[in-house]
Amino acid sequence: MRALFAIAVVGLGTYLSRAVFILALANRRIPNFVLMPLQFVAPAVLSALVVALLINKDGSVAIGTAELAGFIAGTAVAYGSRNHVYTLIAGMGVFWIVRGLI
Repeated sequence: MRALFAIAVVGLGTYLSRAVFILALANRRIPNFVLMPLQFVAPAVLSALVVALLINKDGSVAIGTAELAGFIAGTAVAYGSRNHVYTLIAGMGVFWIVRGLI
C-alpha cells in the first residue's frame, strides 16, 4: 500500500510541476533570450545520449562498424536537413541495418 501511495504522490507531483508552467505561460509571449538557448537542448541531449552509449565502463571508446555507419548517416542527414527527428531516424536506421547484417 505504501508503494502505491508513493507512486501516486510522485505522479501527481510530476503532473503538477509540468502543468504549472503550461498554465502560467499559456497566454504569454516567451522572450527571445529564453527561446534562443532552448534551441540547443535537443542537440545537447542527443549528443549526451550518444556519448554515453559509446563509452565502456573503463572509460574507453567502443565504436564498431555499425556505430560508425550510423554516425556518418546521422551526420549527413543533420547537415542536410537540420532536423533532429530525421537525424535520429537516419542514424538509428542505418545502425540497426548494419548491426543486423554483421
